[in-house]
Amino acid sequence: MNGPRSYLVIALLSSLLTGAIVLGAMTVYVDHAILDLPKAEQRVVVVNESTTDTLVTAIFEEAKNSVVHISARSPQDQDFVHPFPVEGVGSGVIISPDGYILTNDHVVVNSPELKVIFPNGEEYGAKLVGTDPSTDIAVIKAEVPIVLTPAKLGNSDGIRPGQMAIAIGNPFRLDNSVTVGVISALNRTLRASNNFNIKGVIQTDAAVNPGNSGGPLLNARGEVIGINTAIFSNTGGFLGIGFAIPINTAKRVADELIQRGKVVRPWLGITGLSITREVKESFNLPVSKGVLVMEIVPNSPAERAGLQRTRSRPGRDDYIRGDIILALDGEPTDTIDRLVDIILTHKVGDRLEVRVLRDGEERGVEVTLVERP
Repeated sequence: MNGPRSYLVIALLSSLLTGAIVLGAMTVYVDHAILDLPKAEQRVVVVNESTTDTLVTAIFEEAKNSVVHISARSPQDQDFVHPFPVEGVGSGVIISPDGYILTNDHVVVNSPELKVIFPNGEEYGAKLVGTDPSTDIAVIKAEVPIVLTPAKLGNSDGIRPGQMAIAIGNPFRLDNSVTVGVISALNRTLRASNNFNIKGVIQTDAAVNPGNSGGPLLNARGEVIGINTAIFSNTGGFLGIGFAIPINTAKRVADELIQRGKVVRPWLGITGLSITREVKESFNLPVSKGVLVMEIVPNSPAERAGLQRTRSRPGRDDYIRGDIILALDGEPTDTIDRLVDIILTHKVGDRLEVRVLRDGEERGVEVTLVERP
């Protein structure tokens, strides 16, 4: 065709073809598009729904060879009711090529016979390297003739609520289980089996159940950011609240356990009561804050320094009120937890002044911290 009309027809066909291509592209992404912007600012945002699936799958494939199933048998539990060895299960994270594995203290404590089952089904014996009940962290060493794949350990100081959280473990003996959620909150506090407070605990809604203990909590880069350790539950099942020990805490404890077989912490040697309104009224105390010394461990720093314990109970003839600790090393001790926190900022051998209230008078007592038994 020649002339102006032919150019017009060609231009019209070109426009229709271009429009068809654009509309065709739109039909591919229309289910994922956000089209509710004002007309003048309207744009198409494409969301690939398979991104999360692909990411989680890739992370699991990379991390699963660094996660093991731990079987802990306790022969000493045999009795008439349990005539066979009691077997507990948990998970663990490989942290070195030569077999060191990070797990929870409560998974392996009092278990002289440990067995590690790898993702390929191979089983090997393991020995206990050391445990730390105060953080619920333990290290075992698998007796393997092969080089293992350590997990990538991240930095738990940089995590934020809302970030992806992926848990891998062996809940209810179901090996290689993966669940996905988010970091729900940070800086929770758990009470350890020895009544120590575990600070900075991670809260997650990634499903964890019995058997997940000791397994990893990972971020979106596939790095271990925590060791799954507990759930909040009224039924024993998962209710959307799980807890993990921050990996920075676990790494520090694991290093000490590998080097020394234990974690060395300073110790004062008292049992005390935080002064609440009820405690103040019950013991007729002259202050509203502080720590009332109830018991003193024999041959402890507290005994050597001359601290005095509470004897008997109010209302009895032999009642003697003990020292009230007001401050340690210049820091107010409003509660027993605060007192412990201050002690743990120091080292074995440090000399500290304890400010106490005794017989209505405030005085200073010097103590030298020793290693916790």
